[in-house]
Amino acid sequence: MRELVGWWTGRGQPERFDLVTRATLYLVSATEPIALFNATGAGWPTAGRIAVLGFGTTHMVLCLLAVRAGVDHFLGRRDRPTRLVVAAGWLALVTIVAAEVTNALTGAQPGSAGWTLPVTVLVSCYFLGALCTVAPPRYAFGGAVGLAGVVLLVGLVDRAPAGLLRSSVWALFFGFVVLLSTFRCSLWMLGVLWELDRSRGNQVRLAVAEERLRFARDLHDVLGRNLAVMALKSELAAQLAKRDRPRAVEEMLEVRRIAQDSLTEVREVVRGYRSTDLDAELAGARAVLTSAGVRCRVLGEGHDLSPQAQSALGWVVREGTTNVLRHSEALTCTVSVRRDRPAADPDRPGAADDASSRYAPDPPDGACLVTLVMENDGVRPGGPPVFGNGLLGLSERLAPFGGRVTATRPGPDRFRLTAQLPLTAAPPSAEVRSGAVSGDAPSGGAPSGEAPDSVPAQWSRS
Repeated sequence: MRELVGWWTGRGQPERFDLVTRATLYLVSATEPIALFNATGAGWPTAGRIAVLGFGTTHMVLCLLAVRAGVDHFLGRRDRPTRLVVAAGWLALVTIVAAEVTNALTGAQPGSAGWTLPVTVLVSCYFLGALCTVAPPRYAFGGAVGLAGVVLLVGLVDRAPAGLLRSSVWALFFGFVVLLSTFRCSLWMLGVLWELDRSRGNQVRLAVAEERLRFARDLHDVLGRNLAVMALKSELAAQLAKRDRPRAVEEMLEVRRIAQDSLTEVREVVRGYRSTDLDAELAGARAVLTSAGVRCRVLGEGHDLSPQAQSALGWVVREGTTNVLRHSEALTCTVSVRRDRPAADPDRPGAADDASSRYAPDPPDGACLVTLVMENDGVRPGGPPVFGNGLLGLSERLAPFGGRVTATRPGPDRFRLTAQLPLTAAPPSAEVRSGAVSGDAPSGGAPSGEAPDSVPAQWSRS
């Protein structure tokens, strides 16, 4: 049972809807042998009944294959299964002929209803279900008209009463309308669902491509002119050096100055590219989660925090959003930003058991904290949360500033990510500072060149 639940929860929402829709269509087609068994009741010869049920079961298999192939064809994943539909149509006629032969062998009285009309209508309706999946509606309607002619022919051969014959034709067309609307609407919904899923993926790729283009334009604007000047001055210095002119040294010194300025400008571009605005991250997380079908509510704002605090908490929002999308089937998510005094966390078993406690001490007593909490439902069954690379990276980012990250499960299907930063943070210890500057910090920590010494002690703007 656990494996079945894991298999189901491991699928995305589009895949689940696709699976349920296909199962519904298959279930409709799979009831054909049961319907034929009820239609061929008492009075039928055993051999004739077995023959009709055997042909009907084979016809059901062909219809199931045709429905499956028709769904894939509608979604653009394969060619139209023409041969399957033709084979199912011929087998439907064979089943009707078998029922007619059986009816003739039983010696039915002229003018009696017999058994062939119910069997003919049932087999025709199931074939029309497969035809509605594979063929456009106008061709399916043509097939319904042709099968109505078959029903009339069978009724005339059996000399069935006019009222029964008329009701059989009306039953066939009513079944056709129901099957057409059901099957085609299901196909239409599947097509729209997968098109939306592809559009969302294309939107993400376009956003990444646009950001790359913007970054490339910024680098071109920064480096283009400087590199051109460096090339010209280098060429000039080379010509002067050939002539033993002392000005060649001055030109090369100028090239070095331009190179250093270019390096500084590139660092400024990258720093601006990597900067994080907390309100923008909250808005982006809400938009991404909403587009994924998660009702997201954001409480609080972070515009009055310092840029360093917004950048640190922005990474928490990014990682939390990624966890909601990748590791849960959430329907709701709440993100809150608040300021408060440190208090004992009932969900936190202790600093010694917390993965983040290896990187940051508890906040000092009496210090004001800014707390960001992300809580969502739809968590898969399991044990307590385990810190992976993403959460460990967040802990390493916040630890030099006296912050910490905790992950708890307040309910069986809920997950809570909490990040706390002191508004008045003590400077990082020498051990942490040296590790960050030397590059010994694990991946995701403070990068080299951005030592915690450069971070002001005050997290909130005055």
